Amino acid sequence: MDKSSSIFVAGHRGLVGSAIVRRLSADGYSRLILRTRDELDLTRQAAVDAFFAEERPEYVFLAAAKVGGILANSTRPAEFIAENLAIQSNVIDAAYRNCARKLLFLGSSCIYPKFAPQPIREESLLGGALEPTNEWYAIAKIAGIKMAQAYRAQYGFPTISLMPTNLYGPGDNFDLQTSHVAPAMIRKFQEAKASGAPEVTLWGTGSPRREFLYVDDLADAAVFAIQHHDSAEILNVGTGEDLTILELAEMIRSIVGFDGRIVWDASKPDGTPRKLLDVSRLASLGWRARTPLRQGLESTYRWFLENQR
Repeated sequence: MDKSSSIFVAGHRGLVGSAIVRRLSADGYSRLILRTRDELDLTRQAAVDAFFAEERPEYVFLAAAKVGGILANSTRPAEFIAENLAIQSNVIDAAYRNCARKLLFLGSSCIYPKFAPQPIREESLLGGALEPTNEWYAIAKIAGIKMAQAYRAQYGFPTISLMPTNLYGPGDNFDLQTSHVAPAMIRKFQEAKASGAPEVTLWGTGSPRREFLYVDDLADAAVFAIQHHDSAEILNVGTGEDLTILELAEMIRSIVGFDGRIVWDASKPDGTPRKLLDVSRLASLGWRARTPLRQGLESTYRWFLENQR
């Protein structure tokens, strides 16, 4: 991939896609092909086929997906499996048939079994039952991995797949009905601070352990991988460090400056007890995350304050 290559970033307005665009633009890649959902609905096969036939991008970053936290996954399972399967199938097949030179598929750490040995190695895929609160999304992502691998095996189509851990950063989704844990906490603490509320209620017990990756680090990993990785083997992307949800809440409360107390609603699900990725495979290629968690959360909080409306 050189600076004059034509590059399609699918999902360029989302958290991950926008970070990839920032990184590519900063690195001097000038031929970025971008489409909003109004301009190109990736769930419609005919529209995707027509787009690829016309534009014929050389490289594809498949960052488009329907995503959400525990609440969204639990209450809208049909949407999560159907839309993600459609997007993946349409884009991977059209990229192959229109002679793209390489495609990067973005999966998720939720593809791994709920009780996978920690830290989770890539070989744990399909080694046990999934976490029930997000199995629909996970199954769709597993299908995307296997489709990418199948097109490589049968047709020699160069596909690679990255499995990022929990992401956060500028451009995140702060809708309390559909957001992930970090942006949800930022919004809850900020609104409580602004209203003078004495407490904030958070889901679960605070005991699960999670790993968090700043989204611009993921974008850096994606550009690195498309240049340096050419194998069917999936790659975990993370920091290799985790903390409890309680510790995350205390850190975000400190950043926001909320002085009230935290109430844990144990009637709500915790999800997987622990989810820490083994990132040694990507590290062996020469890549490591660079943004400390507190620094990344502070940057995300500033972005939220500037873009609340």
